[in-house]
Amino acid sequence: MKKKTWIILIVIAALIAVGVWFWKFRDEGTVVILQTEHPYTGTLSTSVTATGTIQPVDTVAVGTQVSGTINKVYADFNSTVKKGQLLAQLDKSLLEAQVQQIQANLQQAKANAVYQKSNFQRQEQLFKVGAISRAEYETALYQYNSGNDNVNGIIAQLSSAKRNLSFTDIYSPIDGTVLSRSVSEGQTVAASFSTPTLFSIAKDLTKMQVQASVDEADIGNVKKGQRVNFTVDAFPDDSFEGTVLDVRLKPTTSSNVVNYTTIIDAPNKDMKLKPGMTANITIYTKEVPGALIVSAKAVQFQPDSVLGAIYAIEGNMPPSHNGMHRNNGAEKPANSSAKQPDSMKQDMKAVVWVKKDSSIIAAPVTTGMKDETSVQVVSGLSEGDEVVTGYEQISKTEAKKKGTASSPFMPKRPGGNNRRNNPGPPPGG
Repeated sequence: MKKKTWIILIVIAALIAVGVWFWKFRDEGTVVILQTEHPYTGTLSTSVTATGTIQPVDTVAVGTQVSGTINKVYADFNSTVKKGQLLAQLDKSLLEAQVQQIQANLQQAKANAVYQKSNFQRQEQLFKVGAISRAEYETALYQYNSGNDNVNGIIAQLSSAKRNLSFTDIYSPIDGTVLSRSVSEGQTVAASFSTPTLFSIAKDLTKMQVQASVDEADIGNVKKGQRVNFTVDAFPDDSFEGTVLDVRLKPTTSSNVVNYTTIIDAPNKDMKLKPGMTANITIYTKEVPGALIVSAKAVQFQPDSVLGAIYAIEGNMPPSHNGMHRNNGAEKPANSSAKQPDSMKQDMKAVVWVKKDSSIIAAPVTTGMKDETSVQVVSGLSEGDEVVTGYEQISKTEAKKKGTASSPFMPKRPGGNNRRNNPGPPPGG
């Protein structure tokens, strides 16, 4: 009896072990999940990124041509000034004394000129009657001319002294806003060797510009008139628009990197942009609005034997690896990294695979512009087509978990077929 009981227990244990092994280690099999998307209409663009500094379009440094002590200052930081407005005054006492001294010298020179004229007229009459020699006559003529020239010279000195006196009043040369003030009352400024800057005035702060440094590898695609989008750290949620005005030819080199200064127009009607801010810039070098777009994965995808066992594959791949070739038959390798001009990027042929029921059908398309993630489809597809971008092999258990984890009341994850419902343009390359 005991032997029979042991046999029954051993059989039960063996059945349990076999059941555990079958449940734990058996081959579950796999499920193929096809990844698809719908073409969507949007703007496809390529872009160049750079950083730059915001500056006023026109800034004037106001200085002084004469030396002296600052007597009065009438403008301060951020003051709005008009053209011809008095900004500061220098002490005038020394220059006024110089003007008075030159005026006295002028009066003395004029009196001497009157005397020399009378003496010359008298000597001229005596010379005509032979009472004096020609040498005495020429001496009187010389003194008369010298007296007149001396008067003219002192008049010029007086004009210069008055002009220097007028320079003690510092006026604004333009309408604008004072960005900086470098002097205070009682400070001495010396203009002997260089003109000291007293004020810096920006002409119009509603018109700003960005001086961007563009790398030499990207500058070839940057042209005048291209659209620019940039942000500043002070307003991270705001996006500002601009236009490329100029690409300066003089390069700048920093840490063995060659950059070119690119000037970008930046309207500032709301006065948010301030001089000196750092701008993070995106220059759109090429844009195609209203383009039919698919992901680059769709163009690169090709079915294999795994899908062939599940779906009916209709159509063949073209000779090139990624399905793209020129209209004239010249193939272009998929791994080619050589840059080509825009004229060679257009009118390309490719093949994408469209899912219809239980079939995957090859659809020849004509592609246009492309960036790192997306490709423009010129012809061969419509928004209603379901384009295959890849597939995923997962176990049946995982598939069941994914099926039970999803709830009809939860929002769908973006991507795949849901991409059609979000037709916004992808970020520029």
